[in-house]
Amino acid sequence: MLKTLNPLRNALALLMFGCCYPGAVSAATATQDDAAQNDSISRVEHGLSSLVVAKSTSAQKMNLVDRMQYYRVPAVSIAVVNNGRIEWARAYGVNIAGKDGANDAQSTTPTTLFQAASISKSLTALAALHLVEQGKLQLDGDINNQLHSWKLPDNEFTKEHKVSLRQLLNHSGGINVHGFKGYADGQPLPDLLAVLNGVAPSNTDAIRVEAVPGNQWSYSGGGYTIAQLMMIEASKQDFPQLLQQTLFSPLDMQHSFFAQTLPAEARSNAAAGHDENGAAIAGLWHQNPELAAAGLWTTATDLAKVIIEVQQSAAGTSNKILSTDMTKTMLTRLLGETGLGFFVEQLPDRISFSHSGGNEGFRSQLYGYTQTGQGAVVLTNGDNGAALIKEILASISAEYDWPEFKVTEK
Repeated sequence: MLKTLNPLRNALALLMFGCCYPGAVSAATATQDDAAQNDSISRVEHGLSSLVVAKSTSAQKMNLVDRMQYYRVPAVSIAVVNNGRIEWARAYGVNIAGKDGANDAQSTTPTTLFQAASISKSLTALAALHLVEQGKLQLDGDINNQLHSWKLPDNEFTKEHKVSLRQLLNHSGGINVHGFKGYADGQPLPDLLAVLNGVAPSNTDAIRVEAVPGNQWSYSGGGYTIAQLMMIEASKQDFPQLLQQTLFSPLDMQHSFFAQTLPAEARSNAAAGHDENGAAIAGLWHQNPELAAAGLWTTATDLAKVIIEVQQSAAGTSNKILSTDMTKTMLTRLLGETGLGFFVEQLPDRISFSHSGGNEGFRSQLYGYTQTGQGAVVLTNGDNGAALIKEILASISAEYDWPEFKVTEK
């Protein structure tokens, strides 16, 4: 094990049965329900598995602490949604690896901030569709008719077909720039127009149309950056303020915000990003001025509230962000197994909606189901976190009888 992670096991062991935020229960059943819930949590913590195993080893499950060490991921935050509520939330590990002892390493808690990376796009889509319902944006039609300070340049691909907001949110607008690298500590940060035009100090190409809009699916953070400008101009608000008003306040997401640079007062409560060897990245995290695509700081518990709101809105029991009809539009699968802001799978008895995220040093996953009120959020602060997340979801799936993430024996 790398020396930088030597203190990790002790810290994880101390946290394994702490930091639990269970949902409220009546006094009469609290003790019994708490015991059952703790049993469920323990089975999740000790039931990790790869998704494909040899038959002779199918009964062998793995421990979360051990797998965090194996993948060199110093911190994990988990929130589980069951029966339409946050059933439990726990955090494990330390915010920054490499301290001299467990007592010197800041323990991760359910309120520790993580970069959610591309899960930002799901929240951006919710806010954009809110503006559509307010009549401030149009879901269809040429986006250049809604842009003012900058226009998407026409070319041979847009002669007959123009790009729409619906296509931007579905990744089917033919827009380039898959993702964004972020900017290391001390690097100059571009403004939004510099990112769109691909000029210094931007470290990505100019955002342009590279395929006929509406003909094919191609994941594009660049498309969401265009949507960011559309939302700013339509609302006459800066992007963080718009998302605070539209999403975070109505859903009581007290530990969520969009920021290209983490505020000084939040630094002590933030998990640092770690590379594949488990070492903290220079500057602890990268800055992400492309807010709509990758600029969200949040917690697993706050993102679980998004899952619940989407579930309730789809069922017609809540409209804090979107109407039921618009939520159903969002969860309607178009090109690329994707709706508007979520990856969508039509299952026999429910719809799954999800999004993953990957910034330098962070990996994340949001997963929810309509109809059954189930879901989970897993946030990690390591480049190897995606593989760990799959094992955690396999354990959650086994405990809560999800239709997906089942372990296959071979």
